[in-house]
Amino acid sequence: MGEEGTGGTVHLLCLAASSGVPLFCRSSRGGAPARQQLPFSVIGSLNGVHMFGQNLEVQLSSARTENTTVVWKSFHDSITLIVLSSEVGISELRLERLLQMVFGAMVLLVGLEELTNIRNVERLKKDLRASYCLIDSFLGDSELIGDLTQCVDCVIPPEGTLLQEALSGFAEAAGTAFVSLVVSGRVVAATEGWWRLGTPEAVLLPWLVGSLPPQTARDYPVYLPHGSPTIPHRLLTLTLLPSLELCLLCGPSPPLSQLYPQLLERWWQPLLDPLRACLPLGPRALPIGFPLHTDILGLLLLHLELKRCLFTVEPLGDKEPSPEQRRRLLRNFYTLVTSTHFPPAV
Repeated sequence: MGEEGTGGTVHLLCLAASSGVPLFCRSSRGGAPARQQLPFSVIGSLNGVHMFGQNLEVQLSSARTENTTVVWKSFHDSITLIVLSSEVGISELRLERLLQMVFGAMVLLVGLEELTNIRNVERLKKDLRASYCLIDSFLGDSELIGDLTQCVDCVIPPEGTLLQEALSGFAEAAGTAFVSLVVSGRVVAATEGWWRLGTPEAVLLPWLVGSLPPQTARDYPVYLPHGSPTIPHRLLTLTLLPSLELCLLCGPSPPLSQLYPQLLERWWQPLLDPLRACLPLGPRALPIGFPLHTDILGLLLLHLELKRCLFTVEPLGDKEPSPEQRRRLLRNFYTLVTSTHFPPAV
């Protein structure tokens, strides 16, 4: 499956571990979703060699051919994920973290019980379709990096204190401790409760919101892979401006009608100008005029203790190489440094 080009081809396979029945196959080519599917014989061979090793108490985790890297990973002895990539120089670390994110996305939208106790394969296949949009965003050329760093993608808003105060007041009025302001999948501000969310849901929830089609308001059932993998919560989203959304994590209350439009207008209508200033932060992450050396083409800032990161390849406007190339270079550099100089847990 060798592929010339910058992004190569990626195939992601999900199978029931006990039976080997394929649950789904997702593909991307050059960073964009692709319809190309692997033949069933190839899927069977990839799963068969993994199961053969397990029967001999040998754990097959990765393999390389001349033009393809393959990584296998089993979860809870129930789900097997396999990823194949033809991208030149791609590391096993990056593919392993991709599989962790994919399984987290499956738990987020389907629940752990359905994945570990498979009663009806056809029903599970149907339920897993809800995760395709999020999973495809992991395979594509995303502007985010939380899938790789396992940290929450954040931005620096021009008037962060003002937005934080409004967010805290809105959260108290709404009756939930878990509220965040998200622009294009990156967290602008969040309550203390939201920041206490564990990994991977802290990364997955903003990413999910950024991957969904635009909608004025949503009431979305989600599971928390770390905090509540078997009992669903409600993810409420309210669009303030295009690509800028309020996200609330709550139980049976409050109803969406209580928040929109009365409570929304009360807290956020007076802050239209600070909110508009957040819109360019989607790709930039840094406010306009932020002092940065002119030779810096890309920046990745990590706070490993807080599990937050800032990632941008557009700090100073148009320059060569292209943003897509810079993004790929910075991701590859992070992977190289992490896998070479830091323990696997980093």
